Amino acid sequence: MHSIQVTVGSRSGLHARPASLLVQAAARQAVKVTVGRPGQPPVDARSLLSVLALAAGCGETLELVAAGDGAQDALKELADLLASDLDAAA
Repeated sequence: MHSIQVTVGSRSGLHARPASLLVQAAARQAVKVTVGRPGQPPVDARSLLSVLALAAGCGETLELVAAGDGAQDALKELADLLASDLDAAA
């Protein structure tokens, strides 16, 4: 099992658009990825409602976890996405 902690980079946090982009990227991965606050139960990163329910704000630290072949690559891709300011691309 692999994990990585990442700081939310979108200035408005994980609201609908950034959360949707994260969920879409997670759905493309060959492995299941979960996301959550460190030390708290994670949620499926492919579930938009679950990701939105985290109500993660800008600068907040989240943990991505995955297991299996390709887990490290999946985590890196999703961490890079989560750390970027997805609102700036709007």
